[in-house]
Amino acid sequence: MTSTSSDFRVAHEDLSRFMQSALAAAGADQPTAEATTRALVTASRMGTDSHGLRLLPHYLQALNGGRLNGAPKMSFHQRLAATGYLDADDGLGHLAGYTAIEHATAMAEVAGIGAVAVGNSSHFGAAGCYALAAAERGYLGMAFCNSDPFVLLHEGAKPFHGTNPIAFAAPVAGELPYLLDMATSSVPWNRVQQYAAIGRELPDHVAADATGKVSRDPSEVAALLPLGGSDFGFKGAGLGGMVEILSSTLSGMQHGFTLLPMGGPDMATPRGVGHFLLAMHPDAFVEAGTFARGLAEYLTDLRAQPAAKNASVLAPGDREWRCLAKRDAEGIPLDSANQLAYAELAEQYRITPLSQLS
Repeated sequence: MTSTSSDFRVAHEDLSRFMQSALAAAGADQPTAEATTRALVTASRMGTDSHGLRLLPHYLQALNGGRLNGAPKMSFHQRLAATGYLDADDGLGHLAGYTAIEHATAMAEVAGIGAVAVGNSSHFGAAGCYALAAAERGYLGMAFCNSDPFVLLHEGAKPFHGTNPIAFAAPVAGELPYLLDMATSSVPWNRVQQYAAIGRELPDHVAADATGKVSRDPSEVAALLPLGGSDFGFKGAGLGGMVEILSSTLSGMQHGFTLLPMGGPDMATPRGVGHFLLAMHPDAFVEAGTFARGLAEYLTDLRAQPAAKNASVLAPGDREWRCLAKRDAEGIPLDSANQLAYAELAEQYRITPLSQLS
């Protein structure tokens, strides 16, 4: 059996090389392998391993099973001056997300705003990756995606919505972008799986067992509570519905309640996930420089606010950028479960193990 280390870390460049090699070996073409790797490594560099390196084995399994098209012929149809539809051809959602935001920013450069509905796609990892891609080009970006049911409706007994994320990013002059990336559930489902893998207890009032009773044991969890928990979950349920409408209804896809599960035995049938990507040019609304000055003033005032004892006030993205700097300097950690999973992938696809790269 492969041994594991309690402090195993890998440089993000080495992790990228490993991921691209594994994806190519499983049948992904170069654009797919590059986009998927970009999204997964970005998520893990920012500390979101549940939507980063942990997902690689799943995507490889779906490629091998035929659910995912490793060499999709994605097609974009611009409908109006600032709107369009991207058919993802059952490819990996990461390529669809980055392709859609490229089209959205191109339209925003001309029309001030660009919006793309994406159909026939798949799980795209962390929604923040695509909003961030817009901000890195100087645009405000938003990303939404539906998923299969994991989340109870407020006072509901059975899962109905997916974790249906909302991501928003804005460029900040001279700094890294403002970045909000959140599920409309109290926690994402991948977090439950991650905690189960490392034997960690969940926070209270974020998940429930099959009877709808709140549980902190990941092994008992059958559903998530919407954002707001037991008392105020109507807020998260409403936001989850908004994301559903933008992602699936606008793109002509099935809503999340009818989607095939992301996991499970069927890795041959495409799922038909929907996304919605939006880009806005800030200078299309006010005089050039007005937005940049206003955002800088807002963030200065926000960060200067007094904090509670033993706490600090952070703007969305601050935690992620601190984590990115730390992990770029020290390496991205892999827990014991992921060390074993990556060792198995190296053997399966006959590629150099991470342990020999780090």
